[in-house]
Amino acid sequence: MENKAKDYSHIKGWGIDADPKNDPTYPMRKRENEDHEGYSWDRPPQQPVDIEVLHSIERPNVTAVFGTSRPPRGLSGKIRRFAFRYGEGSFAHWLPLVMADRVDVVEGILDDLRKGHLPNIWAERGMGAEWKYNRKGLLQRMAVTTALTAAVIVLLKRD
Repeated sequence: MENKAKDYSHIKGWGIDADPKNDPTYPMRKRENEDHEGYSWDRPPQQPVDIEVLHSIERPNVTAVFGTSRPPRGLSGKIRRFAFRYGEGSFAHWLPLVMADRVDVVEGILDDLRKGHLPNIWAERGMGAEWKYNRKGLLQRMAVTTALTAAVIVLLKRD
């Protein structure tokens, strides 16, 4: 393979970050006190913590502002609490969070059913668009899901 310099100037925006004086991350990468003399800001007032807030073990405290619409609850909350025992650079942090999201969907459906609301899963999962634009993929996914569900039922019914 050749190691010759290639001309990419025909690509719009190419080399826009080549000048370190025009790089917005420059002061953050190379911290020197002289670079930060003009910076002065006060931390925003702390939002009251009146619900459980999960935060990274890499932070000493919660951020000044955080969301409160969905505090951790149920099995998905337990999975999230487990995930936040590990640092953000670990699969043991991110994979349980992805799984907790999936569990939360099932919990939400069960909660809807408990309240007497029958969810429209076809519409909520975007299957109408899937049927219109990717019918073969939708049918394959439905066949695999049906086969796996049937296999689990057969295995559970065995004595």
